[in-house]
Amino acid sequence: MKITVLRRSSVPIALAATLLAAFLVLFSPLSASAHDALVSSSPEADGSVETVPTELTLTFSAKLIDGEGATEVVVTDPSGDAVTDGAATVDGAIVTQPLRGTGPAGEYHVIWKVVSSDGHPTSGEYSFTVTVGDNGTASPTAAPTSAAPEQTATSEPSSTPVATTAPDSEDADGGSAWIWILSILGILVAAGVATWLALRGRGSGSASDSGTPSER
Repeated sequence: MKITVLRRSSVPIALAATLLAAFLVLFSPLSASAHDALVSSSPEADGSVETVPTELTLTFSAKLIDGEGATEVVVTDPSGDAVTDGAATVDGAIVTQPLRGTGPAGEYHVIWKVVSSDGHPTSGEYSFTVTVGDNGTASPTAAPTSAAPEQTATSEPSSTPVATTAPDSEDADGGSAWIWILSILGILVAAGVATWLALRGRGSGSASDSGTPSER
């Protein structure tokens, strides 16, 4: 009597290993780029205010992790002197840094460091301009704008790219995330079809073997 031995196909095992490797490769960049980002600030980046405000606020994309030394904000005037007044406070996704509310006209520099909701520290910096300041006179960069109407038109577009730059970076991050998601879905669909074909072929082979008359 002839005995037919059926062997299990190794295709599903290979597909499972491929899927596991694909998930490790594709999800690693997504988790690495999940740090919370600065959404807005007051004063805004590259913006201008007449005098130094009494506080500076930073708004992030998600709730931050607060703790001793987790959040730091440094604001310096044109001469490099700090204008901060006390420690920064965190309320969900908003960081508030008290300022002295006084200072000369010119460019002010902001350096911040926070801990994202995923537990990783992130930092950044930007500048804003005080046009009048304590002395009541406009800064040298703001004086020509009041003297010549032609320069007023050129000074306004300088703040326009600030509003358009942030959404572009957010759209780019969102677009890259969708590319990863679509890639994962494509791999899952392809793996599912390949597994179904492999199982179907194995089933057809088993049926043909069972239909063969045994030899005695």
